Amino acid sequence: MTDDPLAPLLALDGIAESVAASRRAVDGLLANRVLRRRSADVSAESLLRGAWASAALEGSTASLSEVRAGAVAEPIMQGALRVSAELAGLAETWPTAHRQVLARLHALAATDLTTPDELGRPRPDREVAHRLDILADVLAATSAPAVVVAAIVQAELISLDAFAPVSGVVARAAARLTLISRGLDPKSLVVFEVGHRELSGEMDAALAGYRSGEIAGVVGWIQHCCAALELGVRESLAICEAIQRG
Repeated sequence: MTDDPLAPLLALDGIAESVAASRRAVDGLLANRVLRRRSADVSAESLLRGAWASAALEGSTASLSEVRAGAVAEPIMQGALRVSAELAGLAETWPTAHRQVLARLHALAATDLTTPDELGRPRPDREVAHRLDILADVLAATSAPAVVVAAIVQAELISLDAFAPVSGVVARAAARLTLISRGLDPKSLVVFEVGHRELSGEMDAALAGYRSGEIAGVVGWIQHCCAALELGVRESLAICEAIQRG
């Protein structure tokens, strides 16, 4: 591809404003003085809360306090925690080896939920393979804002159900990796998964709009993801405040 495949999205009504608002929110977080000395602690807590929220979106009923105490044996939660623990190491690989990283995320998330032969393999469907190839090409070619790219990554992986039975966990992990590797959230501070959990009542409709291919639906999904990111920033600021209080 020679032209940026996501460039037309940036000209759609409402996208530039939503992207700018999410960028301002992240910039406000990055200016927080707690991060001068405690960014690693904020990142660790963000990853924990992100894993909890991502598993909750897939049906986990565990509380955050139970997860923190190590008292949750649910396979979906354990898988989300394994994914969270490896994200920092996968962030460098993601920009150049998308398919390999997705396979690893699936292997981590789906342990105890599928057969060993299926771990690390997308659903065996020709259309799934084709769309994953297109997604990899898009990621290699686009310089669109990170939040837009992350929204497309997440929507495609969930819509395809490419990595059942944990496609949602894999999709949100891939979205976080996109935010890290494209420089919006390089230290993995934003708990955008919590934002999606707070907006879960709107998620199905937003995804349905994206899948429709209609312009309004695609815009709606990207704006949904921008809103989730802003809520995730609010959660991260709460983490900073808790650390500051000691």
